[in-house]
Amino acid sequence: MTRTDVPDTDAPRDVAGPRELAARHALLPLRIFLGVTFVYAGLDKLTDSAFLSDTGEGSIGELMRGVRDSSAVPALVDLALNSPVGFAVSLAIAEILVGLGVLAGLLTRIAAAGGALISLSLWLTVSWAVTPYYYGNDLIYLMAWIPLILAGAPYLSLDALIRSRRSRRTA
Repeated sequence: MTRTDVPDTDAPRDVAGPRELAARHALLPLRIFLGVTFVYAGLDKLTDSAFLSDTGEGSIGELMRGVRDSSAVPALVDLALNSPVGFAVSLAIAEILVGLGVLAGLLTRIAAAGGALISLSLWLTVSWAVTPYYYGNDLIYLMAWIPLILAGAPYLSLDALIRSRRSRRTA
């Protein structure tokens, strides 16, 4: 091995320019938006007594009964109608966990897959009949989760911190 083959540990690290920094952190605004939105949605559900009811205006039960016949998968709605309040609480907790996972960048791909599954199920049930399709937000959320499923959170995340510590231990 010649001297040029050995990495120079005293050499300054390459400083990324603005374009490289922007590309490196391109998914950060999406992570923040989806994370905050899902945490907020979950907390909103858990603190809304009208929503957490089987019957009545604004309840999960009425919402599910209202979309049952227009959904793409009525069996999913029927499943939720077996225990509307239990479903609502489960959905809210799942939204909070997904949102916190994405915000912290912890198990980001798994959290994003959970967010995509929530969005997919809501699109196939609650917003399926919305026309034109682009007025329904659940399909847009579903598409927004895909980059995070593919890329994870490589920067400014607990995933990156864990990966960095593991690589230092094995080096």
